[in-house]
Amino acid sequence: MNITILGAGAYGIALSSMFLENNCNITMWTKSNEEKEILDKERCNKKVLPDYKISDKITFTTNLEEAISNANVIVIAIPVKYVTNIILEIKKYYKKNQHICIASKGIEQGSCLFIANIIKKHIHTKKICVISGGTFAVDMIKKIPLGLSLASKNKSTIQIMIKNLQNDYLKLIPTTDIFGVEMYGAIKNVIAIASGIIDGMGCPESTKSMFITKALNDIVELIYDMGGNKKTILTYAGIGDLLLTCNSVKSRNYSFGKMIGEKTDKNIIDEYKNNTTIEGLYTLKSIYDLIHNKKKKMPIINIIYDIVYKGKNPKLLEDYLKK
Repeated sequence: MNITILGAGAYGIALSSMFLENNCNITMWTKSNEEKEILDKERCNKKVLPDYKISDKITFTTNLEEAISNANVIVIAIPVKYVTNIILEIKKYYKKNQHICIASKGIEQGSCLFIANIIKKHIHTKKICVISGGTFAVDMIKKIPLGLSLASKNKSTIQIMIKNLQNDYLKLIPTTDIFGVEMYGAIKNVIAIASGIIDGMGCPESTKSMFITKALNDIVELIYDMGGNKKTILTYAGIGDLLLTCNSVKSRNYSFGKMIGEKTDKNIIDEYKNNTTIEGLYTLKSIYDLIHNKKKKMPIINIIYDIVYKGKNPKLLEDYLKK
């Protein structure tokens, strides 16, 4: 099976290691000629996974047509803000028998579209799936037990993904709730920022437990109100991913929030933002707009937005918990 992974970051590399377990032929695409040269020469992305050697079986390219043309499965593993431009390029070479797997998480700013909707807007296909769950790239490459939700309405896409991605270490649980899986994958990064803020303020674990529980209930109601399945919260994409992201220093979203809660110097925070992909920071703006456009109520999003983008006092989170 020919697998093309768009994006040579930590998660794309980690997924490549899982596909290799099933003897897939893997091509990884990067837009950067410099990055390709380094990956070819050093077989390592020292910025994101400095201790991991990438298999010589994996081919790197900057030629999107070359990457797409022979692929059976195309994996999207790039930040959501770049997805529309890449999909417009993919459209030129896409064949109707190819499956598209979304590994990225987030909502596009401006359009407030999820990635599956961006794809459907530009490419006529039903062969789309989303993978999401509590998995860090640094853990995936260690080949330890992990789980992902696999959302698709296309049976052949589900079968192909299970056959080629599932292995002794990674288990996939199928669902048809594409919206719910994407929404949980996006919103949990925002909630993780707030969780980091709470820890940064020095609140005890009991308070954070209360916050996560309260936020979780709000998320479930929001997703159900917008057409998602309430049961998705019980999958790897739901509570599994939320708990992992809200409690680990490996999470860039949590770490960013912790800096805010600790009142870290603004210059240090700005440097972190400029040198780190913080998906929750990008998604916060999108989900804030989405909720207001749909006239939905979710006070926690307003509070996080006010703290992060308007510089308001993080103590607002404590007030939220008292209500």
